[in-house]
Amino acid sequence: MDQAFTGGTAAGLVVGLMLLALLFAWQVRMITRSAAPRLRAVEAISSTIPLFLVLFASTYYLMERGRPGSFSEALTRTDALYFALTVFSTVGFGDITANTQAARAVAMGQMVGNILIVALAARVMVGAVQAGLHRRDTDEV
Repeated sequence: MDQAFTGGTAAGLVVGLMLLALLFAWQVRMITRSAAPRLRAVEAISSTIPLFLVLFASTYYLMERGRPGSFSEALTRTDALYFALTVFSTVGFGDITANTQAARAVAMGQMVGNILIVALAARVMVGAVQAGLHRRDTDEV
């Protein structure tokens, strides 16, 4: 993370998000096959959300390094993670804001991802747990 934000970095974010989606799909499959689907779902969420946040924090950090002034203040790695978590939690303290169009676009992309993780992913996880419990119960009979 010592490079400037470039087109390659943007592509890295997209690839990272695609890999995260594949990891999530694999985790859903494992939940449905697990003997303890609820525990497996907690494990899946506990790994997916931090990876999602680190991907965006890395992007914010590299954006600020590549184009200083992209945010209302210079971002350290901790500041970038703080901003990503603030956007994720929708708290929006306002101490760090996206100033450039590119930074705002990435923040909006994270907001859409947040909605997908919270709504869609939660629904998929619940369905996978239900399927896993049903499979477990039918296997025991």
